[in-house]
Amino acid sequence: MADFSPESFKKELLNILSYWEKYAIDRKNGGFYGRVNYDNEGVADAPHAVVIISRILWTFSMAKRLLKDPKYLIIADRAFQDLSIHFIDAKYGGVFWSTDSNNKPLEMKKQIYGNAFAMYGLSEYYRTTNFPPALERAKELFSIIEKHSFDPANGGYREAFARDWTDTDDYILSKSPWNKSMNTHLHLVEAYTNLYRVWPDKTLKKQTEAMLNVILDRIVNSQTNRMEMFFNEKWESKDKVISYGHDIEASWLLYETAEVLKNEKLLAKARKQCILMAEAASTGLGSDGGLNYEYDPETKHTKTERSWWVAAEQMVGFYNAYQLTGKADFKLKAEKSWDYVNNKFIDKERGEWFGAVEEDGTQLKGDKVNFWKCPYHNARACTEMWQRLENKH
Repeated sequence: MADFSPESFKKELLNILSYWEKYAIDRKNGGFYGRVNYDNEGVADAPHAVVIISRILWTFSMAKRLLKDPKYLIIADRAFQDLSIHFIDAKYGGVFWSTDSNNKPLEMKKQIYGNAFAMYGLSEYYRTTNFPPALERAKELFSIIEKHSFDPANGGYREAFARDWTDTDDYILSKSPWNKSMNTHLHLVEAYTNLYRVWPDKTLKKQTEAMLNVILDRIVNSQTNRMEMFFNEKWESKDKVISYGHDIEASWLLYETAEVLKNEKLLAKARKQCILMAEAASTGLGSDGGLNYEYDPETKHTKTERSWWVAAEQMVGFYNAYQLTGKADFKLKAEKSWDYVNNKFIDKERGEWFGAVEEDGTQLKGDKVNFWKCPYHNARACTEMWQRLENKH
């Protein structure tokens, strides 16, 4: 088994940060590469995504806050400038989904998922720097999301809008009528939680509590203890596809939200549900310790690919369940998850993690950086484990 110590996780965190510092920065054109291939070569003409810029901002802001090394602030500053100059829509508010390689707006839809990650990164940057404009921009995102996306009649948040915040049928991640999703709510509540850490506003708290309740009551199926993925306005579910990675990720993120809110009733509710969610997610584990990607009960098809972000989240989710219950089996699952990451995901030759591994253990040699491949899941997981094992969390 791999060394399951705080030092081991801290070491891998430093390795991940070093990779992004070395290969992701576009020193010729400014900002960051939108894509870095398997051979660590930056692709200059790749488009840029608000999700990855926001996740870089969050990661290096967090790194500066915890590790104190000023070099991480330099990268966080770079990401803050990139996000502020190229992605924030000065005319209509909110952030663009993507820009081209010349930093011109490409996909201008207002995706709430993307706005959530911008808020997440900005609030962490403020948490680290106390730089007022970062907080103001995060608060502006909160206000515009509440104005346009919040559904006062049915609860929750609508998925996406046109650039000017009018209705659209194409939500990028889904299409009409499936205008609410598990994924957007999970990461929006994460962003609201981080904003609340630095801005304990009463309205923000009320809306965060309401969203956590919506997730626990509407998105989590109380019969299966699994989240469903897409919904229409009135919370009718599209299908019953199981996303094991999102379930185990939510099992610790939702509990974290309840902790930050300090609402004892909600904390008890989240604790009970999150333990059940971790237990349900564990049914997706293979004998190798890796979680399958998803399962469709209707077709009986299991997508057995192991994904880097799922592997990262399952470590934290199972260890969080161990902390909540004291059950050794959860700790063993977390240990096996870390062992699997060390053996199959960490690229010891080129750095960073492979994006995907087949069920038979074959590593798929895809991009190290792209629209979705970022330093957020694995850097955060290593940070969480380092902090939890040192009893700082």
